[in-house]
Amino acid sequence: MSEAKPKLLIVEDDPGLQAQLKWAWPDFEVIQARDRAEAIAALRSEEPDVVTLDLGLPPDPDGTSEGFAVLDAIMALKSDTKVIVASGHGARESVLSAIAKGAYDFYQKPVDIEALGLIVRRALRLKQIEAENRQLAARGAEDNRVLGRMITGAPEMLKVARTIERVANTGVSVMLLGASGTGKELLARGLHDASDRRDGTFVAINCAAIPENLLESELFGHEKGAFTGAVKTTEGKIEQASGGTLFLDEVGDIPLPLQVKLLRFLQERVIERIGSRSAIAVDTRIVCATHQNLEAMIADGRFREDLFYRLAEIVVKIPGLAERAGDPVLLAKTFLARFAKEMNLAVKGFSPDALAAIDAWKWPGNVRELENRVKRAVIMTDSKLVSAADLDLADGGEEALNVLNLKSAREAADRKVIRHALARSEGNISNTAKLLGISRPTLYDLLKQYDLQTS
Repeated sequence: MSEAKPKLLIVEDDPGLQAQLKWAWPDFEVIQARDRAEAIAALRSEEPDVVTLDLGLPPDPDGTSEGFAVLDAIMALKSDTKVIVASGHGARESVLSAIAKGAYDFYQKPVDIEALGLIVRRALRLKQIEAENRQLAARGAEDNRVLGRMITGAPEMLKVARTIERVANTGVSVMLLGASGTGKELLARGLHDASDRRDGTFVAINCAAIPENLLESELFGHEKGAFTGAVKTTEGKIEQASGGTLFLDEVGDIPLPLQVKLLRFLQERVIERIGSRSAIAVDTRIVCATHQNLEAMIADGRFREDLFYRLAEIVVKIPGLAERAGDPVLLAKTFLARFAKEMNLAVKGFSPDALAAIDAWKWPGNVRELENRVKRAVIMTDSKLVSAADLDLADGGEEALNVLNLKSAREAADRKVIRHALARSEGNISNTAKLLGISRPTLYDLLKQYDLQTS
C-alpha cells in the first residue's frame, strides 16, 4: 500500500491559476476552494497540511477582507496549519498583517511556481517536525529517560542503554567502567529492572567505603559468635540479593584474599558465612563497577585475572558528562525543577549566561558535580533565574577542539553546538534557530546533513 500524500489546499478564485497550481504539485493531494465557504468546508473535511491563500477573494476580490476572514477561520479551527498567503495588490501591509495573524509565509503574484514550491515544501517539513515535537512533548519527561531512570538525550548514552537492555535477560556478569559520578549505580539498577530478576532484590555495596576487615562479613555474612561482636547470625549482601542482583561498586578495592572467595562463589554459586563450614547455594547475579584500570592492576598483581574474566563477561564503558553533548543542560533543568519544588519555588530557570557556562564546563565530577552545583545555586540565589555566578561557573571557558583537520573541526563544532541549542530550547525548532542565529530552513538542512534528531 502506497504512503498517503500530504494534503495541499489551494484557495484561489482565478480558474486559470487554479488549474496551473493544481498540476504543479504531483507529490501532494491537491484540494481546491474558490471562496470562504468552500475553504472552511475543505479545512474541516480534509485537514490539509498546507494552505495557499489568495487574500483577494469574492465577494471582495479587490480587497483583502474575505481573505483575512478565511485566515482567521483557519487559525481558529486548526492553528497548526501552515498558511502561505498571496496578494495581487502589492500591499506590503496586508502581507505583514497576515503573518502577524499566524500565516507561515507569503508569495507574490504573478506566481513563480518554482519559488512557491520551495515555500510549500518547507512549510510541510515544518508541519511534520512540529507534529513530531508535540508527540514527544506529550510523553513528558519520560521521553528523555532510558532504562526507566536515567535522563539523557546523548547518542553516546543511548548506545550504553541499548547495550544494557540487550544483555539484561542473559544472566551474564556485567562490568561498568566509568569515572566517579557518571551514573554507574543508576545503570546497574536499570539493568536489574530490565531483567527477569526485576521482582527480586537489588542490593548495592561500595567496596571502597567499607574497611577491609569488615568487607568479608558484609559480603558473605557471619554466624553468631564468629568474632567479637557477632551477637547473631547475619546474612551477607550476596545472600540478601538471592533471586535478584548485587551491585559491587569499586570492585577494584576488594583485597586479594577476598577476591579468591568471591571467585569461588562465581564459579560454584555457593557461599560460606564467616564461622561456618556449611555451603549455602545462592542465586545472585553480580553487576560490578570501577573507575580503576583493572588491566593495570592485574599486571601489578593487585587483581586476579581469573576473577576479572568472571566479572567482566560484558564490559560497558560509560562516557563522562562532558562527552555527552546536550546532557548537561538537560540534566541541569531536571535538577533545578526538582530542587526548586523542594526548597525554593521562586526559582524558575537558568539565565543565558548560566546555560552557556553549563555547556562549556568540563564537569570533572560528572553528574554528581552538576547536581551539587545546581542544588547549592537553587538554595543560595536571590533571583528567579540561576546565574553562572550562582553555579560558581562564572569563569567557565569554551572547550577547545583538539583536531587538525579544518573540515572535521567545523563539522564537530556544528554538531556539538546544534545539540546544545536543541537541548537548551527543548527541541523547539524556531527557538533553536534563533539561538544559533540561522533561519529555520538552514537548520533543517543542517539537521538532515548531520543526521541529528530533534528530540
